[in-house]
Amino acid sequence: MRATVLGERIAIAAAGLLLALSAGCYSGRADLEGAGGDGPESGDDADDGAPVDPTVLERVGHSGLRRLTAAEYGATVYDLLGVEVDAELLLPEDWRQPFDNDYTTQVASPALIEGAELLGADVAELALATPALRDALVGCTPASTTDTECFRQFITAFGRRALRRPLLDEEIDRYAGLIAEAEASDDFYAAVEVTLRALLQHPEFLYRVELGTAVPDAPGVFRLSDHEIGTRLSYLLWGSTPSDALLDLADADQLHTAEQITAAAEQMLDDPRARARLGRFHAMWLGYEMLPHAPELADAMQAETQALIDRVVFDEGLPWQDLLRFQQTFVTPSLAEHYGLPAPAQADWVPYTDTERQGLLGHGSFLSAMSKVDDSSPTKRGVLVRTRLMCQDIPPPPPNVNVDDTEPPEGVCKEEFYRETHAQGNCAGCHSLMDPIGLGLERYDHRGVYRTVEDDDASCQISGEGSLDGAPFTGPSELSDLLLDSGSLNGCLTQQLYRFAVGRSELDDLDMAFVRGISDELGRDADVDLTDLLLRFVSDEAFALRREDTEPQEGQ
Repeated sequence: MRATVLGERIAIAAAGLLLALSAGCYSGRADLEGAGGDGPESGDDADDGAPVDPTVLERVGHSGLRRLTAAEYGATVYDLLGVEVDAELLLPEDWRQPFDNDYTTQVASPALIEGAELLGADVAELALATPALRDALVGCTPASTTDTECFRQFITAFGRRALRRPLLDEEIDRYAGLIAEAEASDDFYAAVEVTLRALLQHPEFLYRVELGTAVPDAPGVFRLSDHEIGTRLSYLLWGSTPSDALLDLADADQLHTAEQITAAAEQMLDDPRARARLGRFHAMWLGYEMLPHAPELADAMQAETQALIDRVVFDEGLPWQDLLRFQQTFVTPSLAEHYGLPAPAQADWVPYTDTERQGLLGHGSFLSAMSKVDDSSPTKRGVLVRTRLMCQDIPPPPPNVNVDDTEPPEGVCKEEFYRETHAQGNCAGCHSLMDPIGLGLERYDHRGVYRTVEDDDASCQISGEGSLDGAPFTGPSELSDLLLDSGSLNGCLTQQLYRFAVGRSELDDLDMAFVRGISDELGRDADVDLTDLLLRFVSDEAFALRREDTEPQEGQ
């Protein structure tokens, strides 16, 4: 099926508005005339004009316009249409730092607009190619080629789901005019296709638009509508669009009090999508989202870590800290052999026996992260622990230093090279923070395989001795125990979760006030239930507010 001129104009108008919106020209839904029309008045379902406690205002962070990441786009399309697409092939790359949703790096470009247009066309064609998917999407059986009643029913239902809010009557009327596509081609579904293409390029589909209602006596602060809160919840907990049930709550003004939000979030955490979302959060946070191994090995390692997260966080409701304490691991027979563990008959849980492994830090996924092409890097492993698990800043190396030139000279063992060479000169201060941690993990190569010598060279024995802030350790087990005793994990966990939730890696005083408020409630050394932490986060009044972001994004 091919769209006619009218359909192409709708698609072009949507793409043009996308460029204007992402370039900072978007001032509200009134700007959508010609590509979907005005949306509902922002804040109709919130407590308009209600004051906010000054202590809450002190921890409302800045919020900018957020485009769906490639992963979010794919998940959203699947939940809407049942169609699987690899959006990474057409959308601009999402930079990881460490998360892929930092809106300050999302730049409008011709590539973005062209990618969105191509994806919209591909998705629409796929959705209509299978009769079962097509019929579920449309929701009614057209009585004729130009069945306007059925067409309007489709527009109303799908438009609400795609734009994450109800459409106004005038919006429905505008899209209903596309029935001319069906008349011109003598095919009802031609009109459905061009409507799908237009909605999938709509700025409010591609971007998470938050307007809200101005808070009295708080310039630049806005209270989000129920639909905007529902969208925040959905993309935080599922990485995808709100369900019909969540939209129903928003339609009924039942999604803006702390109690209402908490109840909705509790139900959402029971959905399998929450498991996948928190698994992806950990994978990006700890650097094992993409592993440099053969697919079978990489998949087995990632499944091992996901199984641990599922068991600790969801199945048994154990403290998050048990991810670092666990004495069993989930392995396939081949992965068990890779680690040197007793191999089960099929993928199953096996105990760590007579090894230095423990919990997630003993997984090949973690030990493979931040490695070099063919070997481990004590420095990179140290950076991973300091910056990702302890949330400490490590200054970048001087511009005249080649960070890839870390190979020891011939005849010099790697451990000796790191302990002696990096302890000298201007770089010694930073390397003293990183290298001792990495050296304590050196008995595990870049694939997580245990070893006692370097490159099968018996003359280069690996001691496996490292230290964290002066405390000695050997291997993942003892490092995990030191981190658990350090008092740094709860604050860092909260900080990383906040970065992931707000879509911004660089945090300011307002952000850190929110983070400290939550982490102080938890306590530095207390065990934390991760689902409880998420519920505390979303039920905080600041979660339902936004502060206008006055800083320009990159490329603007």
